[in-house]
Amino acid sequence: MPDNKKENSGTSGPRETSGSDRVTINDIARMAEVSKKTVSRVLNDHPLVKEETRKRVKAIMKEHGYLPDPQARALAFRRSFLIGLAYDNPSPQYVVNMQRGILDSLEGSDYQLVLQPVDRSEVDYIEKIRRFVDRHRPTGLIMPPSVSEDDAVAEMLREAKCEFVRIGSVELDEPARLVRTHDADGAAQAARHLAGLGHQRIAHIHGPRSFRSAHERLNGFTRGLAEFGIDLSPELTIEAGYTFDSGVRAADNLLSRPDRPTAIFTGNDEMAIGVYTSARNAGLRVPEDLSIVGFDDTPMAARIAPALTTVRLPIREMGQEAAKAVLRLVSEAGNKSNKSFQPEIIVRQSTARPG
Repeated sequence: MPDNKKENSGTSGPRETSGSDRVTINDIARMAEVSKKTVSRVLNDHPLVKEETRKRVKAIMKEHGYLPDPQARALAFRRSFLIGLAYDNPSPQYVVNMQRGILDSLEGSDYQLVLQPVDRSEVDYIEKIRRFVDRHRPTGLIMPPSVSEDDAVAEMLREAKCEFVRIGSVELDEPARLVRTHDADGAAQAARHLAGLGHQRIAHIHGPRSFRSAHERLNGFTRGLAEFGIDLSPELTIEAGYTFDSGVRAADNLLSRPDRPTAIFTGNDEMAIGVYTSARNAGLRVPEDLSIVGFDDTPMAARIAPALTTVRLPIREMGQEAAKAVLRLVSEAGNKSNKSFQPEIIVRQSTARPG
């Protein structure tokens, strides 16, 4: 019987199919009168394809219901079409928002997201990331804080020839590999807000010292208070773990003092919600007896009562941009500038003038 499959006998390589009709990438190239490499570039949104050619190839793919086979593409391009996310962040909401942003940018592409949680306190955590890269061969890796802040991880990825993008509050890498936040500026806004309300005895619960973001937020908050002639007292500055429970413990310490603070700024919303619990246990009202400001503006901030005043950092948008930056690096279309996100204080009901 004659072979009814459309196959260009002059080409070779892994077949890519769209189901029962078995249309291949070679068929698309033949019908569009372009090379197989050009079709591949269209599939990858490569910038070196003329717009007229791109539209013609996509129209033919749509007409014939062509979808590339991910396994065949992985073999053909010698990469997995996986984008990795390596993170060490104790805030579940931060991680979820970051994932959502990355998935937003990967939607409609052939790339999938694969996760690798790590613990920077473990001696072999860099080796764990190396094994993850060796096992999955991701096309690129996205690193939010605090993994992004470790230059040794970046150097390991360079040696492994794995593209990567770092998210950080300071200039960590070359612009094409960096999504920049300005945590210190956001913390300074929190300080100005509290000082502007008339608070003088203000406390700060910051994140782990292993996180550069914790230092940036502490420095920014100190700077903002100084603009009002207020010094941040060391006795009112407590390290915690960016978690709800650590926020409760730190606030218990602060609120049990006879000269307790009238306002507390926390390094993230998780700890801020812990302060709510501590204040309630101490018989204090928010904001009548205690004003609270968080950082990140996670969904819970607007849902808790009273709603939390917090510094908004667009985490989902940061994830979107990080994924776009990885894809630009892969397609060799990386630009020379990085995307920068400015924090913004969102004033709600958890802050008021001191009683």
